[in-house]
Amino acid sequence: MMSTKMLLGDFGTSYSKILDLNESDSSSRITATRKLAPDFRVDLATGHNARRFARHQVNELTALARGGEALIGEEDFLLLDCGSRDLKFVRYYRGKLADMGWNAECGASMGFTIELLERYYQLDGQQMAVPEQGFSVTCGVLGLSDIFDAVVSGVPEAEAVARLIRGIARNAYNFVGKPDKLYLSGGLCENPVFVGSFPCQVISLGRFVLLAGLQRQARITQIAGIGTKPPKK
Repeated sequence: MMSTKMLLGDFGTSYSKILDLNESDSSSRITATRKLAPDFRVDLATGHNARRFARHQVNELTALARGGEALIGEEDFLLLDCGSRDLKFVRYYRGKLADMGWNAECGASMGFTIELLERYYQLDGQQMAVPEQGFSVTCGVLGLSDIFDAVVSGVPEAEAVARLIRGIARNAYNFVGKPDKLYLSGGLCENPVFVGSFPCQVISLGRFVLLAGLQRQARITQIAGIGTKPPKK
């Protein structure tokens, strides 16, 4: 079996999460992907940039599914990952993977766009309120014109950005089938407007779910058997 003494990585478009299992505290760290040295390598990785920095790669849906298995103590659950670049989800029923999905178009660059807007308008995402209404948007990029039009018409900048965030959250909610309850993974777990805009119960798991999935995958799979396909339904 694969040794648990290794370096793991979740290499996203904007941020990368690294876990060194050789360290005594086994703590995860976050760094901007663009700041990683070109020759930096980990043993096992997932994410959009995994091929650049890893000796072995695991499909993101596989890592997400394994992370859900490791962190959620329920047989039936829906886990949605909202990253900088795309949306993806896994749904479990009676302890088995029942459905999965990936949306890189209707979820295009939503996390990245939100971060850019908060920096541009110098907004503190932790202080923004959930708006009563949102923009009807299908992705972060296409929602930019709605923000600019709203600001020109007199809507405060923070309110306009919050409306976009709410619209993105509602689009994600529709994408996963309008559940009564969902578990949330990714950087947007830390955005209160995004989390508060879902019209259902949301349980945030944070930014390290895919790393937890890599740990589980490492324990149950030999290196030679790691593939790029998600687990079968």
